[in-house]
Amino acid sequence: MAPAVLSSGDSWAGSARHEGGTALSGDLTDFGEFVEANLPGLLRYGHALTGNPHDASDLVQTVLEKIGSRWAHVQRKTGDPMAYIRRSMANAHISRWRRTKRENLVAEIPESQPVSPTDPFEHEPLWQALRALPPRQRAVVVLRYYEGLSEVEIAESLGVSQGTVKSQASKALASLRTKMTVSMDSADDGGRDAG
Repeated sequence: MAPAVLSSGDSWAGSARHEGGTALSGDLTDFGEFVEANLPGLLRYGHALTGNPHDASDLVQTVLEKIGSRWAHVQRKTGDPMAYIRRSMANAHISRWRRTKRENLVAEIPESQPVSPTDPFEHEPLWQALRALPPRQRAVVVLRYYEGLSEVEIAESLGVSQGTVKSQASKALASLRTKMTVSMDSADDGGRDAG
């Protein structure tokens, strides 16, 4: 008798035998034979429940592992072990489904392009000049002219003296004026060359 094998490589009929190949008990041998005879149908049923063959195989394996350890009890207490196994598969699938919080299974992963939002100020000369400032100067300019903080509030925010805030703001504005003048001159030259 060839053992029934799931995709994970576990042999159900093989588990009902000693290493030497002799049967352990009639119940375990019956379980191996039951699995071998009904595995294709259980996999189809699992596929119908889960929506894909991989999850179906996992579901069948999980349920059969639990049933196999109490096969004698299942045979005695249930009139129809197949119905019991199907009900167990449905319950296990519902439990797994609740744990994964309605994961949506699809046959193919949709292609998606990573969306990187474009910065509307990327090519603006003032923005480029501001990004080129040293970090402390940039922080002072942003806090002063964008956030509208006073020199005292900026000094407290950055943990520096009020004099440092004034000197950093002065250097930053001088640097911005220079860069903007150069940028405007090059833009004017580009316009004259084109005309």
